[in-house]
Amino acid sequence: MQVNEKVFVVTGGGNGIGRAVVLNLLAKGAKVVAVDINSDALKDTQHLAVTFGNQLRVYTANISVREEVERIPQFTLDEFGYVDGIVNVAGIIQPFVTVNDMEYDRIERVFNVNFYGTLYMCKAFIPHLLQRTDAHILNVSSMGGFVPVPGQTIYGASKAAVKLLTEGLKSELMDTNIGVSVVFPGGVATEITKNSGVETSFSADVDTSRIKVLTPQEAADIIVNAIENNLYHVYAGSDSKMLNFMNRLSPRRAARMIAEQLKSLMG
Repeated sequence: MQVNEKVFVVTGGGNGIGRAVVLNLLAKGAKVVAVDINSDALKDTQHLAVTFGNQLRVYTANISVREEVERIPQFTLDEFGYVDGIVNVAGIIQPFVTVNDMEYDRIERVFNVNFYGTLYMCKAFIPHLLQRTDAHILNVSSMGGFVPVPGQTIYGASKAAVKLLTEGLKSELMDTNIGVSVVFPGGVATEITKNSGVETSFSADVDTSRIKVLTPQEAADIIVNAIENNLYHVYAGSDSKMLNFMNRLSPRRAARMIAEQLKSLMG
């Protein structure tokens, strides 16, 4: 689908990849509702988008709360009259600890944002997307969703759940007007650690010593291209592509390589 004149809702629109996707869509002539839990961050996005006039709306919501998500479609319809696509970017990582050492409240928070937030958005918007001639759902998983990252096991499990959710939606919606994509970013230079409330210098997807980290703008280009070309699986970044290749050849070897690299961080 061409995004010009289409209406999109983008979660995580207050920073990082989400903000870059918002700005990319606006630059291509789309209308956007940017959703984020941080109203100040959304104001910053508005400031950056001032040249796009009346194309942007912002909506403050906690996507892990179903009732808040279920109010977003009506807001979008009230503002723009229709909705053509959703881009689920919002996500958090976990503290860099083992499953054994991770508290249940942290486990639930990661799943509530990463998986249930994505699920709530899909459930809330699919009935409206089915009414359009051409529509799209794009969910952001992670390379941690197909290879294990010790110390980020719960994060990875939540992103693996996003992967399977998206694949299931693709199969269920294949005979409809809705295209479905899942993107697996590798290292991206964002503030996900800070925004997740995690006190660590480690980012779940990033090994900057060997792999070029994507900028949010580069990641956004990949995401919007996936929408425009109705791509299914998209591996964003050389690290994600490399690990996908290695994992297909030998899952055990790929897992061992990552575990060896992260030994020092596991203490």
